[in-house]
Amino acid sequence: MKETLAVVLAGGKGARLEPLTRDRAKPAVPFGGSYRIIDFALSNCLNSGIRKMLVLTQYKAMSLDRHINLGWRHFFCRELGEFIDVVPPQQRIDEHWYQGTADAVYQNIYTLEKERPEYVVILAGDHIYKMNYQRMVDFHRGSDADLTIGALPVDRESAKQFGVMQVNHHDRVIGFEEKPDEPRPIPGQDLCLASMGIYVFTARFLFEQLCRDATDPDSVHDFGRNIIPSIINTHRVYAFPFSDENRKQAAYWRDVGTLDAYYEANMDLVAVEPVLNMYDQHWPIRSYQQILPPPKFVFGSGDKSDRRGYAMDSIVCQGCIVSGGQVERSILGSGVRVNSFAQVADSILFEGVNIGRRAKVRRAIIDKGVHIPEGAEIGYDLALDQARGFTVSPAGVVVIAKGDGVEHLFDTTRVA
Repeated sequence: MKETLAVVLAGGKGARLEPLTRDRAKPAVPFGGSYRIIDFALSNCLNSGIRKMLVLTQYKAMSLDRHINLGWRHFFCRELGEFIDVVPPQQRIDEHWYQGTADAVYQNIYTLEKERPEYVVILAGDHIYKMNYQRMVDFHRGSDADLTIGALPVDRESAKQFGVMQVNHHDRVIGFEEKPDEPRPIPGQDLCLASMGIYVFTARFLFEQLCRDATDPDSVHDFGRNIIPSIINTHRVYAFPFSDENRKQAAYWRDVGTLDAYYEANMDLVAVEPVLNMYDQHWPIRSYQQILPPPKFVFGSGDKSDRRGYAMDSIVCQGCIVSGGQVERSILGSGVRVNSFAQVADSILFEGVNIGRRAKVRRAIIDKGVHIPEGAEIGYDLALDQARGFTVSPAGVVVIAKGDGVEHLFDTTRVA
C-alpha cells in the first residue's frame, strides 16, 4: 500500500451531537471509555497497511490534534516515508473555509500531489466500524475503476440520510442520489444500497475532477452532491460491498451522528455478547492510553457492610475508583470516581467525572470533569433535568456538558 494515501475528513462540526461537540470536533468525541471516534478510521488505515495519512481538520480541532500527537505519531517513521499529518485549513487557494467534502480535499491538492500517490482513499473520521481498505484498493485496481465507493445495504428509511446507489450485475454504479426523499431500493429487496462515504480514487483522476468542480459556480463542492453524480455516466465508477473485519455474524457499521445513535453504539459494548468486538487482536483499535493506575473497587466491612463498590456488565477504564458505589451497564472513562452509596446505571461517564455520595445517575452521558454533587438525581425526572438546563435526547438520555457547573442546581439538604 506504499502507493496509497489516505485522507481523513475530520472537520465536522457535529451539531446533532451537541453539547458533546461544544468544545471539540465530532471525530474527537470519546467512545467506549478509552477511545475517540476517529480511532476507528485511523486503526483501519494502519491495519490495512496504509502508512501515509492526512487528517483534515477545521472545527474546534485542539483536542483532536492533541490526541493524534500523543497517541498516533509513534506508529510512523518519517525516514521510511510514513506519516500522519494533521492539516488545518490553510486558505492556500482562496480565503474561504472548507465549503464541502470535495472542497476540503481540493484546498489541500498541493499536499496530495507532493506525495505522488497512485491511489487516494478518502474517509470520514466519524463512523464506528472495522474494514480492510486494502481489499477495496485491490478491487479498484482490478476493476480498472476511476472511483470505487464503499457500499452498505440499509433500510429505506435510513437511506434518506445517505447517498443511494443503483448498480448493474457487475457492481458498476449506474445511478446515484444524495439523501433522496424517496430512495430507490435494490431490485427485489426492501433495502437500499447506501454510500458509506468511503472512496478510492485513482489519484490523477481525482485531481482532474477536483479542479473541474472548483470552477463550477453552481456546485456546493461535495463528493455526494456534485462529484459522483457528474461522472457516473462518463467514467468507471464501482460499488464495493462493505468488507467487515469485526468477526461477528452480522456486519457492524454505525453512524454516531446523533446523541441517541451515539448512546446506543456505546451501550452495544456492555452487552454480554457485544456486537462490536473490541477484544480481537486480529484487528486492534488503537488509541492514546494515559499512564494511570488500574481501576480500584472499595468494599466496606464491619459496620460499613452495605458500602460495596462494584461494577456489573460495565467497562471500567484505568484510574477509576468505585468507592462503595454501584455501577451497572455503564462505561466509566479514565479517572472516574463513584463515591459511597452512589448508583450509576445505563450511563456513559467521560474522563474525570466524579459522582458524589448517594447520587443516582441513570441513562445519562456526563462529559469530562463534571462533578455530580451529593444526593443529586440525574435521569429520574426528565422535565426537571431539562429545567436545570441539561440536554435531553428524543429517547430520554440526559446529557451534561463539559465544564457545566451543576452543584448549585441541586438541593442536597436532605442527604444524610
